[in-house]
Amino acid sequence: MDIATLIGLVGAFGLVVTTILMGGNAAGFLDIPSIVVVIGGTFAVTFVMFPMGTVIGTIKVGLKTLLFKSSDPQEIIRLITSLADTARKESLVALEKVSIDDAFLKKGVMLVVDGSSEALVRSVMEIELEFMKQRHRQGQAVFKGMGAMAPAFGMIGTLIGLVNMLSNLSDPSSIGPAMAVALLTTFYGAVMANCVFLPMATKLEERSAEDALFMQIMVEGVSSLQRGDHPSVVKEKLQAFLSPAMREETS
Repeated sequence: MDIATLIGLVGAFGLVVTTILMGGNAAGFLDIPSIVVVIGGTFAVTFVMFPMGTVIGTIKVGLKTLLFKSSDPQEIIRLITSLADTARKESLVALEKVSIDDAFLKKGVMLVVDGSSEALVRSVMEIELEFMKQRHRQGQAVFKGMGAMAPAFGMIGTLIGLVNMLSNLSDPSSIGPAMAVALLTTFYGAVMANCVFLPMATKLEERSAEDALFMQIMVEGVSSLQRGDHPSVVKEKLQAFLSPAMREETS
């Protein structure tokens, strides 16, 4: 589980709820029609902006960020170094018998075992890397779109509330409560955009950058395997992809 995401969501909503409770009028912040306008409107327009499959897939990915476990780049480097050692002591063909869990790395290694040229192997792996980035950018765009639409529908709800309020000015005592309800939709839109949708878009960007880094390490590692580089050279080359802090912490 991604503790950081969980802490962020719980902390953000916790602070909002705590502030409301400290004001002493929690019931005044609950209005079902306002929630329907903001949440329903945001999701409805998102289906207009993006294909249904993209939206549903992105929401599933967003939920998975809570259960996401970050990979250890050092484990990848150790595995590739071990593969280089096996290839050097035996042969590239011997790598076919090695168990590799990562599908991307396994594909690259199998291309090497099959005798494909280094240029072809790198090309195939880089194409898959680029399309992975493209898929992730599409998912980020969905959450960014929702982050933009939530405040917009909050404003729409506020305008609806103001129109209803101004159409009933004969009762001055109802103006205050009606104004409060009208402003709630803006509140809901701002909370959903800034506590959920936009942070999730940024989180997905970080995950995408992390995945891309790991895949770039694998691409370079497979190329080193094919060239027959010494395991120690392979390790040092792949360590260069990591920040000094990550090398010091995990080496």
